[in-house]
Amino acid sequence: MDEASFLAGYNPRDYPAVAVTVDVVALTIRDGKLCVLLVERGQSPFAGHRALPGGFVREEALDEAALRELAEETGLTPGDGNQLDRVHLEQLKTYGDPDRDPRMRVVSVAYLAFAPHLPEPTAGSDAAGAYWVPVDEAKDLAFDHDQVLAEGLERARDKLEYTPLATAFVGTEFTISELRQVYTTVWGEELHAGNFHRKVLSVPGFVESTGETSARGGERGGPKARLYRAGDARLLHPALLRPTREDRVR
Repeated sequence: MDEASFLAGYNPRDYPAVAVTVDVVALTIRDGKLCVLLVERGQSPFAGHRALPGGFVREEALDEAALRELAEETGLTPGDGNQLDRVHLEQLKTYGDPDRDPRMRVVSVAYLAFAPHLPEPTAGSDAAGAYWVPVDEAKDLAFDHDQVLAEGLERARDKLEYTPLATAFVGTEFTISELRQVYTTVWGEELHAGNFHRKVLSVPGFVESTGETSARGGERGGPKARLYRAGDARLLHPALLRPTREDRVR
């Protein structure tokens, strides 16, 4: 049988139905805290429960579906010069346990979205509300979203170890102290100022000096801090390990 004949006689109803959704772990820093975007579900199942934004995939690519869901909850649209074009978006993991959704067999492709200064969210048509929540307060979510969020957080924290993603969360010119605050917020760990400063400057291409200094003195007074800009590195080598991970390596 040639392929055309095979396809003409192929009936997809001969196989179990499976739906595909996307879920988005959208992270940003607000008021010095790492926050995740959550929606309040307006429909069953789990009506009234908090969940990650997401929905069924339409006639679109998976990446497009994730961006659409994110845009619906943030009010941003791609291509108009706003922050959505600056969002770091990457596929996180596929979740397909048979009982993860009580309606039917649903496979979800989860995405990590990471960007600075995202605005107040606006709930999409199928949500009763949407809001930024500090990650340590985001618990008891619908479906398997507690697991999805935990693994998204771990991926985001890993990204700061081996990529210069943290420089997207400071201004075009910044002090090492400001950069350290991003790491402290995302990792949830206090960092030794001197050790962090030394490590950042030891990574080729991570940051480069502007030759200028800040308008004000350092955290505890004293001389004005030097200003830096993002370098051209795409990967950090050596990586900046979290203190807890450094302890395990030792």
